[in-house]
Order: sequence, then C-alpha cells, then structure tokens
Amino acid sequence: MIVDVHTHTPTHRSPVADHEQSWNTAYRPDKAVKLFVSWHEYEEAFAEAGVDVSLVFNIARPPNPSAEEDQISWRSLNDRTAEFADADPTHRIGFMSVLPDDPAAIEEIERCTSDLGLKGIKLAPNYQRFDPLSPNAYAVYRAAEQRGLPIVFHQGTSAVTYAPLRYAHPLAMDEIAMQHPELRIVMAHMGHPWQADTIAVVRKHPHVYADISALFYRPWSFYCGMRLATEWSILDKLLFGSDFPIIAPGETLVGLRNVNAPIAGTALPAVPLEAVERIIHRNSLELLGLAPGEQPSHPIEDSA
Repeated sequence: MIVDVHTHTPTHRSPVADHEQSWNTAYRPDKAVKLFVSWHEYEEAFAEAGVDVSLVFNIARPPNPSAEEDQISWRSLNDRTAEFADADPTHRIGFMSVLPDDPAAIEEIERCTSDLGLKGIKLAPNYQRFDPLSPNAYAVYRAAEQRGLPIVFHQGTSAVTYAPLRYAHPLAMDEIAMQHPELRIVMAHMGHPWQADTIAVVRKHPHVYADISALFYRPWSFYCGMRLATEWSILDKLLFGSDFPIIAPGETLVGLRNVNAPIAGTALPAVPLEAVERIIHRNSLELLGLAPGEQPSHPIEDSA
C-alpha cells in the first residue's frame, strides 16, 4: 500500500482553461509550478504513481481583499474537499482546515466532522497568520484530540513574504505535543530547512511524525535530512507525501529512491534504501488513527 499524506484539493472540477491558469516560479528551484489543476489531473497523477490512498485538504486563509482566491469562504473550501473526497472514498480521505482565531473555528470542526465526514485537520500557522501556541490554537488542538482527528501542520520555510517563519518553526510542535500527547501530528516537509529540529521533536513524542513532501528537488538538503533521520533512528516515523500539485507523487517516488545520488562516488554514508521502501509503503492510516474501524482516542467532551 502507498499512502500519500500530503495533497491539496484540486482547484477545478473541469479542465482548466489556458487563460485561467497561473504559474509560480518561487516554490521549486527546478521548474515553474502550475497552481490550478482539475479533478482529472489529480486522478491521473495518483493512478500513474500507484498511490492507494491520499489525504486531501485545502488551507483556510484569513481574508485578504487583494487576493482573489481569498474571496472564497474558508467553509466552502471544506465543502469542496468533502465533495472531492466523497467522489472516490476508497482512495481519498478528506481533511478540513480551520482558522483558529475565527470565533466559529470549533463550530466548523463539528460541522466538518458530523456533516461532511472529514477525518482530520490541515493547519498552516504561517500562511494562516496565527500563533500556534496561542489559546485559540490550543482550543483547536483540544477539539482535535478529543475527536481523534490528526493534524497535518505546514512546517518550515516559505517563499510567501507575509507568512511569519517563527509560526512554522518545528520546535513549536514540541510544546503542542507535550500538552496533547494523544494528538496525532504530522510535521510537513520535515520542517525544512530545520530538519534537525524536526527530528528532535519526532524522536521525543510517540504520536508525532514527519512527511517527506516537497524535499527531493533540493537534493543535498534532502540527503542531509534523511541521513540525520537515519543516525537519530527516526526513519520509521517518516511518512510518504507529495504536496501535489506542486509535486506529483510519481516525481516524489523517484526522488526518494534517488536520495543517495548526491554522494555517488564518495565515502559518505548512505541512507539505507530498504528503509526508503518502508517509507513508501508505510501504513500511515494506521499510525494516524485513520484505518477502518479506528475510534477517537478520547470521548468527545465540551471543548469550551
């Protein structure tokens, strides 16, 4: 089984017209990224890569009148994710996204859980511009822990000017995990470029994991992070993820299997390829409490 724990809901149900398309040259150093994709493009990419199950989410963003995409209600983004996940529930699991500083955040978690059937939460404190250690954020973590909802956090750097880096530093996850030890957490992108800090947090907490999405196209940094993970014995806590549509899952599979390419012909120690295959085929659903028949780890209580 291959589980991709990091994919974004397609922007368009139908094919994207050329005049509607937008490209970003800052996300990847090797090529421009197509920002708008259709349902069919998603389905094709994941079928070609042999991905069995993917976690799918949008990112709820605070209002920004200067950005057209922010005119879309963040609640409607969750509706879109649920619609896409429901179209193929065998292969997709939908996650919600909420704005912790919005007074309706806990209400939205309840709506997404009970009405939409979404199974987890995606948060990006830097993009969403909320302090991950604030009381409002902790209310969301408490609600997630009580309902057995794993959280995927964006971690690490960003090319977006307005996104505060300190909100996405991996050491914040240590504070959260200490307060919520049963909360399943995925630290995206191994917290790049702070992979060592991510590894320290993952090693310390039983239910904290990291995904390897959006890393292989910086090959030296990727090798170094994976080698650190080898030396600190946390390769078994790394999860496969692509960050589609920025990266296709097939690209990620190739890049992951080529992790040792930067050290070819040298005496530098390799990342064990058998461990790489275990990452690719890891049952992340079981680790995150998303396998069929899994129940929340705590009874649902009043989160006020």
